Amino acid sequence: MALPPLLLQTAGSLAAILALAGLAWWLRLGGAPLLTDDEAVRRAAGEVEDGFNPVVIARDAEGRAALAEDSQGRIMVIRRHGNRFAGRLLGPGARAVIWRDPGVADGLEVQCGEARFGKVYLDVPDPDAWAAAINALNEPHHA
Repeated sequence: MALPPLLLQTAGSLAAILALAGLAWWLRLGGAPLLTDDEAVRRAAGEVEDGFNPVVIARDAEGRAALAEDSQGRIMVIRRHGNRFAGRLLGPGARAVIWRDPGVADGLEVQCGEARFGKVYLDVPDPDAWAAAINALNEPHHA
């Protein structure tokens, strides 16, 4: 009994897909990385800006985003982008807004001033202080 060529091709393709999926699982590829500790935030910040060394870190409660401030007062926002992290140093175009949800923790919405990066929503401790620091980046500094 001869099998139709299309059935053989389909079976071969399915076997190849399963083999590749198994290989990806075995190599632990993919998945959804999280910022589980301060070291993960430091590593992500260093990948965004070489030499950026955070001294103050606020991680999102779910580990999807973080804020980091270095000793020079520069603030970086980091968020998950696919299975990696992306970040931006915040400058004069950045804005932060507190959003309050009764019965739920207060949150922070950060706009870095770059439309393609989008807004970042964070559930961080002391969102009022972070909002004040980010919004202060827009104030003129006197020498």
